[in-house]
Amino acid sequence: MPRTGTAEDLATLLREHGPAIVLTGAGMSTESGIPDFRSAQGIWAEVDPFEVASIDAFRRDPRRVWQWYGPRIHGLLAAEPNAGHHALASLERQGHVRAVVTQNIDTLHTRAGSEDVVEVHGSIRRFVCLGCRATASLDEVLAQLEVRDAPECAACATILKPGVVMFGELLPVDAFARAEALAREAGLLVAVGSSLQVWPVAGLPAETIRAGGVFAIVNDEPTAYDGDARLVVRGRSAEALARVAEMLVEAGAADDG
Repeated sequence: MPRTGTAEDLATLLREHGPAIVLTGAGMSTESGIPDFRSAQGIWAEVDPFEVASIDAFRRDPRRVWQWYGPRIHGLLAAEPNAGHHALASLERQGHVRAVVTQNIDTLHTRAGSEDVVEVHGSIRRFVCLGCRATASLDEVLAQLEVRDAPECAACATILKPGVVMFGELLPVDAFARAEALAREAGLLVAVGSSLQVWPVAGLPAETIRAGGVFAIVNDEPTAYDGDARLVVRGRSAEALARVAEMLVEAGAADDG
């Protein structure tokens, strides 16, 4: 059975088994005002993902997909990193976090200052042409969205696809391979704000456990993997992580003194 504990307990695990790999999901971003996907109030409660977020839908009617994705990109960019994002960046600078593996596409981790971020579901900073494989930057796409409903490839005029993993697509090979390697090498893997329902990312904790590492969870709601965790901290990720970072800064100052 997992041990239900506190931010203090997580800080102890970080000191004993870190530097940690942190796996983050939608729950990290909800505290920045970004809706999650699968809850009763989530995105998929209002729209069919296979109509607006699948590769088949994009190939069939890319303009329909962009009617939904255009406003979503603006919404993601309007969100600001919360205390949890800033805490993870601080913990990385302190040497308690090695890397963040995120399922989120919103770039909030990098905007908060985390340097080693593995985006296993892609991100909104890059767009790709399925016709000629050219890429475009976020700034280029935002400029186009001011004058047209769907951005086009500068080379061949094909409508650009957001550089995120859609339903029916495989994860980026290099990013997921690095995530797996990090999980196997981790003395501690901490899943934060993730329901651990989406595969293959949900299999990463098992990689850590099989290799002899420790697994911990910070989440508002129970997950199917609570029984595999050494520690479960039940609560809001921003509050818990901010407290962990604060305690470890204090502990580091005391050690230096």
